[in-house]
Amino acid sequence: MSKARLTSEIQNLIRIIKSMDRKVVIIFLAVAFLQTISWYYTSRSFFRHYIFPSFQFNPNIYLYEYLYWFLGDFITFFLLPVILIKLLLKEKVRNFGLQTGEFRIGIKISLIFLMVMIPLVWIVSSYPDFVRTYPQLAEVRDNWNTFFIFEAAALVYLLAWEFIWRGFMLFGLKEKFGYYAVFIQMIPFLILHNGKPPAETFGAIVAGIALGILAWRTGSVYYCVITHAGVMFGIDLITTLRFRAGDYGIGINSLGNIFKQIF
Repeated sequence: MSKARLTSEIQNLIRIIKSMDRKVVIIFLAVAFLQTISWYYTSRSFFRHYIFPSFQFNPNIYLYEYLYWFLGDFITFFLLPVILIKLLLKEKVRNFGLQTGEFRIGIKISLIFLMVMIPLVWIVSSYPDFVRTYPQLAEVRDNWNTFFIFEAAALVYLLAWEFIWRGFMLFGLKEKFGYYAVFIQMIPFLILHNGKPPAETFGAIVAGIALGILAWRTGSVYYCVITHAGVMFGIDLITTLRFRAGDYGIGINSLGNIFKQIF
C-alpha cells in the first residue's frame, strides 16, 4: 500500500470515528473494560491467588472469598458506572434506571413473576445439578448466620449485576438502538451464565430479555433486582432446606418435611 493510500485510509478512519455516537462508544467500551476488571481483579480466583495467604488459616476463608467477589463487583458494576455517568456522560443516574419508575406496574409484575418461578424452583431444585450447584457456597447450608450473611452480600451483588446490564447498558443504548437494546444487553448476560447448569443457561436467554423488558417498561432496575434476587434467594433457601432435611422429592410429604426445618 502506498503512503498516499495509507494516509487516505487513516483519514477516512478518523472521520468515521468522529462521526460515531460518543455516548454509545463510551457505553460499549466501559462495559468491556468493567467486565474485564471483574474477571481478573474482583473475582474469587484473584482473591484465592493474591489475597488468600493472609486468610489461609481462617475457617471462614470461602465465605470471605465470596464476600470479596460480591462487594468487589458492586464497586465494578455499580459504583464505577455511576461515576462514569456523572463525570463523563454528565447525565442523571435516574435516567439509567436508578429510580422507582412505574411502581405499581413494577411491583405487580415482580410478584407475578415470583409466583410463577418459585414453584418451578421447587421442582428444579430436586435435580442433581441444582443440588450440587446451589447455594454456591456449600458451607452456608450448615449455619443460618452464615447463610444470611452470604445472602445479604449476594443482594448487593445482584443490585450491581442488574444495574450494569438492565441499567447502564440498556438505558445507555436505548436512545440509539431503541428496543434492540433489550437484546443487546441480553447477550453478555447470557454469556456470563456459561458453566452453570444447562437449564439455567438456556433460561438466561429468556430471563435476560424478560428483565430487559421489565426495566424498559418501568424505567427502573429495582424491579429486576426484586425478581432476580427473589428467585436466587428462593433457590438457595429451598436447596438448603432440602439438604438439611435430606429430602429431594417434589410431593406434599417432601414439602412438609422441609417446612419442619423452618419451624
